Amino acid sequence: MNKVTPFLMFNDQLEAAIDFYTATFRDSLIRHVACTGKDGPIASAEFVVGGQVFMGFNGGPYFTFSEGISLYVDCENQAEVDEYWDKLIRAGATPTQCGWIKDPFGISWQIVPRRFVELIRDSNPAKVKAVMEAMMTMVKLDVADLEKAYREASSDTTDSHAP
Repeated sequence: MNKVTPFLMFNDQLEAAIDFYTATFRDSLIRHVACTGKDGPIASAEFVVGGQVFMGFNGGPYFTFSEGISLYVDCENQAEVDEYWDKLIRAGATPTQCGWIKDPFGISWQIVPRRFVELIRDSNPAKVKAVMEAMMTMVKLDVADLEKAYREASSDTTDSHAP
């Protein structure tokens, strides 16, 4: 186990959540489950999603998830953004804004193309602002539209470079 591991407290949906997460994200698996009684439901589990280790527990209705914590998915390109977004939608997730989507278990995910991060690391503040403003109008992030905003932004500095 990692030194620090996210611990997710579900009401009673742990089994459904880990089945969905491990089926949806590459480099995922269920490491261990503990059941209540011989044939009882899963009470706790250790699982890996996208290479990240998680612990989960069915803790009852006392705990809920909020957007104060979200899971960030680093997507190589638009196709990968679309793949994860579509899988979450098919599972009943609710899109919010700016690349955020809440899964049916209450966990918020950020589905982010790597290109967005490259664009907002530019040294030209006008280009960064244009990309951020474009992102704020989106539900699912769109690489082509982000790049268009970047290209069309004015050049305020002479050392600006496209990452």
